[in-house]
Amino acid sequence: MTEYPRIHLAIDNCFASKRWTKPAAWMQHSIDMGIPQIEASADTECDPLYTPPDALHDWLDSVQEAAAETGAKVANFYSGHGSYATLGLTHTDPRVRDHMQHRWLAGMIDLAGALGAGFGFFCHALDQSTLADATRYHETMEDLFDRLGQIAERAADAHLPYISIEQMYSPHQPPWTITGSVNLLTQVWSRSGKPLYLTLDVGHAVGQHNFRRPPHASVDDGRELYAELRDGDPYEWMRSLGAYAPIIHLQQTDGTVSAHRPFTRKYNETGIISPEKVLRALKNAYDAPEAPGLPPRVRDIWLTLEVFSGTAQPYADILANLHESAAYWRASVPRDGELLNSLV
Repeated sequence: MTEYPRIHLAIDNCFASKRWTKPAAWMQHSIDMGIPQIEASADTECDPLYTPPDALHDWLDSVQEAAAETGAKVANFYSGHGSYATLGLTHTDPRVRDHMQHRWLAGMIDLAGALGAGFGFFCHALDQSTLADATRYHETMEDLFDRLGQIAERAADAHLPYISIEQMYSPHQPPWTITGSVNLLTQVWSRSGKPLYLTLDVGHAVGQHNFRRPPHASVDDGRELYAELRDGDPYEWMRSLGAYAPIIHLQQTDGTVSAHRPFTRKYNETGIISPEKVLRALKNAYDAPEAPGLPPRVRDIWLTLEVFSGTAQPYADILANLHESAAYWRASVPRDGELLNSLV
C-alpha cells in the first residue's frame, strides 16, 4: 500500500528581506496570510557569512520568542543569495571549498538544528575551465559528492529532520537534469549512508532548453553538458523526483523565466503552475515504484511560496501579492498536514 506524504503550505521570508527584518515582523505577516509555517532565508539577516556569532545567538532567541507570541514556526532554514553567487563547494581553490563547508555550512546546520528545522541550500558552481576539462570535471564532481556526504552526516548528527539541495537549470550548476539529480542523490546515499534530498523549484526548468544536445554533438565522456526534453518540464521533475523533495519552491512562471512571480490573477493568466497540477504530479511520484539506490521517500513535503519583489516596489503591493498568492494555494491545501492523496 502506498504511503503518501503529509502536505504543508509554507512561505519563504525572503519577502521580508531589508523590509520586515525582525522575526516578530515577518512571523506576524506570515500569520496574517494564513501561513504559519515559514522557510527562514539567510538573506533575512541571519547569514553566518555576514553576522557574528553573538548576533546569531540573539537572532535565534528572538525567533523562539516571536514563535511563542505569534504561533508561527520556522519549518525550514535556507541559504540565500550570498552563497548562490560563489563557486563555493566546487571552487577551483580547495581552501575555499573547505571554508564553505566547515565555516559556513556547518554554522547553517547548527542554526537549523537549534530551530528544529529542516535545512536547504545551494552554494556551488563549476567555472568554464572546469566544464571544458573532462578530468577536472570528474575530479570536482567526485569531491562534491564526498563533501555532500559529509554534510549529510553533519546534518544527521545535528538531528535535522532532513537536508536538501536545490536543483538548478544550467550545466555549471549541477544538479540541473533529472538524470544528474538521481545520480547525485544516489552517490551521496551510497557514500555516507545518510540521505540528502532535493529542493525542487517549479521555475527551475526554464533554462534546460538552451542546452539541448546538438545533432552532431559527440561528448560522451560523462560530463553532463546537455539536457533532455523532459528536463524542461517542471511537472516531469515532480513526477520523477517529487518523492525525494521535502521542499517544493513555488513561483508562478510562464515557462520562459524564473522570475519568482506571485500567484496573482495577472500572472496566473499566462502561468503554467497550478496547485492541482503540482499535487497530481507529486501523487504520480508516490504511485510509481520506488527507484533502487535512492534514499527513503520523504514523509512530509512543504509547498513553499518563494516570491520575489522589486527593490522599488511599494510595500502595500508586495503584501497584497503575497496575500493573493497565499489564498490561491490555501484553497487547495486548506489544512497543513493533510495526506497528499486526500488533496488530489
